[in-house]
Amino acid sequence: MSSDTLYEHPLTEQVRVYLRLEYLLDQINQSSTLTDDGQWRVFFRSLFDLVEILEQVQVKGDLAKDLEKQRAKLETWLDVPNVDTEQLKALLLESRQLQQALLQGSRLGQKLREDKFLSSIRQRFSIPGGTCSFDLPSLHHWLNLPLAHKQSNAEQWKQTLAPLEDALSFWLRLTRGSAGLQPCTVVNGFCQQDVEGASLLRIQLSTEYNAFPLVSGHKSRFAIRFMPFDESQPVPDMMALSLAVC
Repeated sequence: MSSDTLYEHPLTEQVRVYLRLEYLLDQINQSSTLTDDGQWRVFFRSLFDLVEILEQVQVKGDLAKDLEKQRAKLETWLDVPNVDTEQLKALLLESRQLQQALLQGSRLGQKLREDKFLSSIRQRFSIPGGTCSFDLPSLHHWLNLPLAHKQSNAEQWKQTLAPLEDALSFWLRLTRGSAGLQPCTVVNGFCQQDVEGASLLRIQLSTEYNAFPLVSGHKSRFAIRFMPFDESQPVPDMMALSLAVC
């Protein structure tokens, strides 16, 4: 029984950052229950990686502008016949509310940077083996607190990221939904295409081909080279897959 794998590749630098943030937020959410051994490592490492990105990139301003651009595109659909105007108006309102919450909040990641406990352990996570109990006795103490206490702390830290997560999820949801996956035939493991104003490439490929895509490109052009996962099994001359340019 075959299964498909969905790959996503950013075609702009901003979307590259957005996808990394989404990945880290997912890791934080999945590990924040802290019920399994080792979840705390994933939680803190993801949290600190996210803070580092927010220190390097002005995400708040970029995301607010992208929400505005997205709204402008949605507004052009209001006068199109047979369009669900009520749903469009609801999306436009949600977009404005998310943008407002994003802009009104404090600098993204600021509360996490100011947290004394987090700042005291953050640097050790970049050192191999640096989270041993003798290196971080404060973390060792925290890990032995009641589960409810730790979960409450984790939820408080997560909540500081809610404006970012809500706005980012909304923008990515509409971006992914802007183009459906279309059938595509690839010859000799390579395809390329000229596009206009694209931001995200989505590729759905059967695992039976035992291949994965290497993408290069930008918002006006992209090329995909499919590589064999096992070199003893070459990429088929013809491959049927699905492709969406968002």
